[in-house]
Amino acid sequence: MSGDLVLGAYVFILAAFVGLEVISKVPTTLHTPLMSGANAIHGIIVVGAMLVVLAVPGTLGTILGFLAVVLGTANVVGGFVVTDRMLAMFQQRPKRAAPPAQKK
Repeated sequence: MSGDLVLGAYVFILAAFVGLEVISKVPTTLHTPLMSGANAIHGIIVVGAMLVVLAVPGTLGTILGFLAVVLGTANVVGGFVVTDRMLAMFQQRPKRAAPPAQKK
């Protein structure tokens, strides 16, 4: 059991460093489009978290799985909110009708 924990921590730390390096190289103009494209991946993560809740027996597994589902869902919803706001910036605003000319 201890070897599995060390291996899991090792993989987590390496993944964090790789993720930080990959994200830091992305230009700021691409962050929002890339995050909107990543929503499908986060949806898969939520499904995986639900499967973990079912597979891991005990209270700790249930709590961690529930936390993973909640955080994953918040990430998906937040991604869609950001995408919606981004798309709203590119929509043309309706033009106002000119006020009628006043006669003197």
